[in-house]
Amino acid sequence: MKADIHPKYADAEIRCACGNVIKTRSTKSTVIVGICNSCHPFYTGQQKFVDTAGRVDKFQQRAAKTAAAQVAFEATKKKKK
Repeated sequence: MKADIHPKYADAEIRCACGNVIKTRSTKSTVIVGICNSCHPFYTGQQKFVDTAGRVDKFQQRAAKTAAAQVAFEATKKKKK
């Protein structure tokens, strides 16, 4: 290896959103992740349903509006005949 061209490799912490902290070594002192082996459903064996910002509700509302619009369109289509 060539001298003085590699980044500094020091102790680091990996911090998860669940609060888990893993000590390792890296070029960065702190790495923040959204999911780790302590909270990931594959490792825990527990299924979690996360509805961030009501995305499922928003989708269901859009689907209901679309269905209502289609029914209204069909009703006006029948009236014209």
